[in-house]
Amino acid sequence: MHKKLKLWDAIMLVMGSMIGSGIFIVSADMMRNLGSGYWVVIVWLITGIMTVAAAISYGELSALFPKAGGQYTYLTEIFGKKMGFLYGWGLFTVIQTGTIAAVAMAFGKFTAYLIPSLNNAAPLFQSGEFQITWIQMLAIAVIILLTYINTRGVESGKLLQNIFTGSKIIALLGLIAVGFILVDVSQMAHNFSFGFEAFNNMKKDFNGNFLKEGWEPIGGMTLMGGIAAAMVGSVFSSVAWESVTFVSGEVENPKKNVVKSMIYGTSAVMILYIAVNFVYLNALDRDSIAFAANDRVAVAASQNIFGSAGTIIIALLVMISTFGCNNGLILAGARVFQTMAKDGLFFKQAIENNQNEVPGNALWMQGIWASLLCLSGQYGNLLDMISFVIVLFYMITVFGVIYLRYKNPDLERPYKAWLYPVTPVIYLIIGAGFCILLLIYKQQYTWPGFLMVLLGLPVYYFINRKKE
Repeated sequence: MHKKLKLWDAIMLVMGSMIGSGIFIVSADMMRNLGSGYWVVIVWLITGIMTVAAAISYGELSALFPKAGGQYTYLTEIFGKKMGFLYGWGLFTVIQTGTIAAVAMAFGKFTAYLIPSLNNAAPLFQSGEFQITWIQMLAIAVIILLTYINTRGVESGKLLQNIFTGSKIIALLGLIAVGFILVDVSQMAHNFSFGFEAFNNMKKDFNGNFLKEGWEPIGGMTLMGGIAAAMVGSVFSSVAWESVTFVSGEVENPKKNVVKSMIYGTSAVMILYIAVNFVYLNALDRDSIAFAANDRVAVAASQNIFGSAGTIIIALLVMISTFGCNNGLILAGARVFQTMAKDGLFFKQAIENNQNEVPGNALWMQGIWASLLCLSGQYGNLLDMISFVIVLFYMITVFGVIYLRYKNPDLERPYKAWLYPVTPVIYLIIGAGFCILLLIYKQQYTWPGFLMVLLGLPVYYFINRKKE
């Protein structure tokens, strides 16, 4: 593959793939689960430490295996083809394509803020609860457009990524600045006045909507369940940084630049995320964060800061953010499916590059499946299920760093994980705690996604039946 991505391009890919729509929404659910500004910030800090620790650990593997496929390649090289396939299966069926679908739908929903007729238009098709709306069609159009742009060559995708990622970073920095300058009455003291006592709101009306009254103190193991539930949002907002490893084969000096891009990119995004949450805590009181309409806490904060123009400002920011995020996800994901095809574990048509030296068939396969997930309307449910699975695969990969050090201590390592073994152990401890708490308190987030990945086993044995 041609080395067309420089260090700056790789950093933009990391940051652009991470920052989608989550940071503008998930803090509402986090506040409902925790009820205190302190705990909201602590959960974001835990997620930040966890994310950067994983990126540092992945750096060692990216320098050892500097080729396309990233995490799929690492798992295959360390634990064998079966483990690599299960990850690739999960990536294609849900993780990458489901995220592309959800981010595209977020683009469509926030576009509807600017064009209300999209919300008010009758469904194009409806049968019972299943329907196809204009917002879904807009989401699919975005996926098809970005897929087409990326089939035109790495240069096209790179240029788009740099423009949109740069734009949303500047916009977020602007939001952070005015979030402290233009707010008339700061709510920071109020949001931190609850100290480290966490609250949980369990009261709902007959329609299942949360009621503002009824914050009840929680503690002990119940608090642990609240932290785990809150981390589902913060973790999901902080994934996809590993996308840069998928395109290692196209990065200049990948043994150094992929490592640097992951560490610099994840660190910068987590600092931005924590700063944005301080803006929410400064501009809005606890109830306004927890019960923001449709969980769009960024819209509520922006209305407080900018007045009636706030909705339009945030809608434009989310549109820029989600468009750039999806470009990065689409650009990177197809490289994994191409690598799987070369290993005989995916459709063989995905092997070939097109005349623009990119995996055109793999890009279209990814785009078509993501579009079908948009039509299904189930992308939201799928994403709730996969935070557990994503962290599980991160843990297996990070454990691979320790396993390789033990199994092959004499391997030449161009980059060694900083503060090894502390860094990978930190991730494994936090990740294990997160997964165990979800298994105890929020099983609806765990077993469905896990079973979805295990469904890949019969597919793997079917593919390999002739070889055996």
